[in-house]
Amino acid sequence: MIVQVSYSRRVRNDDEGPVAADALSRVTWALRRAEWAVQARKEQRLRPLGMAAAQYSLLISVHTDPGLTGAELARRLNVTPQAVASQVARLEERGLLERRAHPRHRHIQELHLTDAGREALGLADAVIVDIEERIAEELGPEQAAQLTALLDQVADVVREA
Repeated sequence: MIVQVSYSRRVRNDDEGPVAADALSRVTWALRRAEWAVQARKEQRLRPLGMAAAQYSLLISVHTDPGLTGAELARRLNVTPQAVASQVARLEERGLLERRAHPRHRHIQELHLTDAGREALGLADAVIVDIEERIAEELGPEQAAQLTALLDQVADVVREA
């Protein structure tokens, strides 16, 4: 039996299973289902470009903030430094990224896009824009704007929690 405490909090009685019957219809699961669907589409559409969605995220982060270090990038992308190092090595081998010595700290290396990296990012971003336009087209401009605002609000609420 679930006792309704408020819109967002429910209390369980001990005679039930480990989760409420509505566990998969919660807001967090709806967010996760949307994330999985978007991520799968990004992977599918970026694959012909020889790029993974994680690499796109890394490249756009470096483009937006040139000179990031691997540690800063790991924090920004919410992944381990080892995961960033692995992706950086792959992208560097392909000539899309380069490491440069930090101007004041010789042991720190900054990441920068190469010309080939900027070109690859442009192609990948066109794929992402196409996915986003499809979503916005289906929702319509008003609902797309509302969804963006609601997702920003969710991010703010979770950060404050």
